[in-house]
Amino acid sequence: MAKIASKVTAPAINIGINEKDRAAIAKGLSKLLADTYTLYLTTHNFHWNVTGPMFNSLHTMFMTQYTELWNAVDPVAERIRSLGHAAPGSYAQFGKLSSVPDAPATPPKAMEMVRILVQGHEAVARTARELFAVVDKAGDEPTADLLTQRLTVHEQTAWMLRSILED
Repeated sequence: MAKIASKVTAPAINIGINEKDRAAIAKGLSKLLADTYTLYLTTHNFHWNVTGPMFNSLHTMFMTQYTELWNAVDPVAERIRSLGHAAPGSYAQFGKLSSVPDAPATPPKAMEMVRILVQGHEAVARTARELFAVVDKAGDEPTADLLTQRLTVHEQTAWMLRSILED
């Protein structure tokens, strides 16, 4: 006699955060992921296309920045998964979710690139900061820690880029 295989299912998520809060946090993290990925693409684009007297320093700086952004997307996406939700991962999804505009079709001059990146980092910081209220209410310390790390990076990077623009 053949045995009938039983279907094994995962238990319901029970991490001490209710489904409504997990969904709200995942939604906010999805926006953060979209912002981060969009800023990554813009920064990488500017790395490839920067020209002018500051070429070498900006080319190197942009590489450092896009590498950091690239390394940031995975922890954000994995936190969304840890909360029991699917992480967005397509250009279409990112375009709908992101508050960061896409890179200009024609590469701007170097200092305009810097200005655009300042605005991008500030936008990502605002997205991260907006999520703190629901994260705090839910007692979601891992997400709070992730948001704190991201805010530190984006605010510091915006400051450094903004400093380049000062006379």
